[in-house]
Amino acid sequence: MARVTGASCRQCRREGEKLFLKGPRCTSSSCAFMRREYAPGQHGQARRRKASGYATQLREKQKAKRIYGVLEKQFRNYFVRAEKDKGATGEVLLQLLERRLDNVIFRACFTFSRPSARQLVGHGFVRVNGRRVDIPSYTVKTGDEITVTGTDAQLKSIRENAKLAEDRGTPEWIEASGEKLVVKVVRLPKKSDIGMVIEENLIVELYSK
Repeated sequence: MARVTGASCRQCRREGEKLFLKGPRCTSSSCAFMRREYAPGQHGQARRRKASGYATQLREKQKAKRIYGVLEKQFRNYFVRAEKDKGATGEVLLQLLERRLDNVIFRACFTFSRPSARQLVGHGFVRVNGRRVDIPSYTVKTGDEITVTGTDAQLKSIRENAKLAEDRGTPEWIEASGEKLVVKVVRLPKKSDIGMVIEENLIVELYSK
């Protein structure tokens, strides 16, 4: 399974904003972005020219990819699917990304970060409608019920994490129980449910060239 392997803090610094890729560390004094709010590399602190239109579009696409932890080919495939679906392409693209199974586990506050949620799914601890699913990119549908399984010790650890992460809150398109470790998809997500500012129109413009 392909995955993003770059340093998480460098990704936030490159995009110039927190992407919350490392869970609790992102809100602590250990956050590298808070200590070095400039781009990584030897020229990171150099004064840069105003970004071109293409550069702005590219950065927005890269930010979305990094938030959801997908690679270029997979992201492009999501865009192709969004073009074919009904509705505004940009909003459908964000909806498809938000409906990823690993993202649902993260948004339900069962883990501190999407990489941790991806690991939970990949190791076979997640079931969708009673069926084991170990594909993090699995797209959930309205009415799906997602449950987390495992040994008593594993479930206890996940419940403790869920309790610590519950202050983050869950979006309105899902209903989650940190005690039962169950998530119900009540409707499809809207742009307002994303939780991060993503200018999807810039991504559509980039791929439409």
